[in-house]
Amino acid sequence: MNCNMGAITVSNLGKAYKQYPTRWSRLGEWLLPSAGARHKLKWILQDINFHVASGEAVGLIGINGAGKSTLLKLITGTTQPTTGAVHLEGRVAALLELGMGFHPDFSGRQNVYMAGQLLGLGVAEIDALMPQIEAFAEIGDYMDQPVRVYSSGMQMRVAFAVATARRPDILIVDEALSVGDTYFQHKSFERIRQFRREGTTLLLVSHDKQAIQSVCDRAILLDGGRLAKEGAPEEIMDYYNALIAERENQTVRLTERDDGKVQTTSGTGEATVAEISLLDADGLAVEVVDVGAEVTLRVVVQAHAAIPRMVLGYLIKDRLGQPMYGTNTHLQELALEAVAAGERVVYDFRFAMNLGAGSYSVATAIVSTATHLVNNYEWRDLALVFTVVNMRRPHFEGSAWLNPVIEIERT
Repeated sequence: MNCNMGAITVSNLGKAYKQYPTRWSRLGEWLLPSAGARHKLKWILQDINFHVASGEAVGLIGINGAGKSTLLKLITGTTQPTTGAVHLEGRVAALLELGMGFHPDFSGRQNVYMAGQLLGLGVAEIDALMPQIEAFAEIGDYMDQPVRVYSSGMQMRVAFAVATARRPDILIVDEALSVGDTYFQHKSFERIRQFRREGTTLLLVSHDKQAIQSVCDRAILLDGGRLAKEGAPEEIMDYYNALIAERENQTVRLTERDDGKVQTTSGTGEATVAEISLLDADGLAVEVVDVGAEVTLRVVVQAHAAIPRMVLGYLIKDRLGQPMYGTNTHLQELALEAVAAGERVVYDFRFAMNLGAGSYSVATAIVSTATHLVNNYEWRDLALVFTVVNMRRPHFEGSAWLNPVIEIERT
């Protein structure tokens, strides 16, 4: 077997669209080519160069509008490049818009045959794979119902099951896996990991930090149609989060924590977070908290310069980086005036941990007003990581503990 099976090489790739000032300019350019071009080029991607080695897993991230979807279309061949080229070795399965090609009036089974043939499988091969596809999708009798009665999660299950029925040399997965239920996300991720162990090359496009970190060897950050940074997945994810926070203030720093994780901080540095901890009811630092338990988030801020007005904010995010809750001392009307250089301020935020079971992180921001866009003294991602477990409550779904008082009346 060719040891290069599964390699992706992208060289000098660029994509531009023609922009015409009026609707007649296009016609004019076409009728009178000698009069010269009447359009401007709008570049969506420029100078993109990277190589994914056979068997490697690379995460692709970018702020919306960075050109990710255009890049995927160029790699999968659904769009032609303006400059440069893409070279793929081996059989490719692309999970871009899962189930988008499904015909609503046909049954799931009929759609499996159509989708399978588009992926290059023969009818006999689909016949042979069908039991395995049905078993993986786990939608039971719905397989013979028209797709229009499916939920998006069910379409996703069937589409994923077909696209991965045979192990590809290259697997390209877009945000696709973010739909569907947690159980199926875990199951599909396990299949992706299995493919990786068997040598499949993976290109994963996602904003899911956990997904990128758990599966990828390396990450690539696209920003404004160019390749901004390549490196270790966690470092790139934090840099990306800081970029979003920092569009106004170009002072992003990456430092390695004791546990080897790279932490992103940004800001001008007149004040910094010296210590941060989560304390239980007895004042002891904890990393694991029971649902609903009373806790104190203690943040110690060190002022390095005189600060006319100081505001401290924190944001709790789930493992996917989705905000769960955030507030700051400006919103709570507790901003501090005239903080002196060298002053140390201890903030205690007491609250009940009414979050669902899962892994969470805390980001902190030291600013002067309600946002970090005026004076951003310090913004710190991953300042603290903790886990919530459910030890005493009945099982519940979701990321918030909103236990109801229930009244039922029967007449």
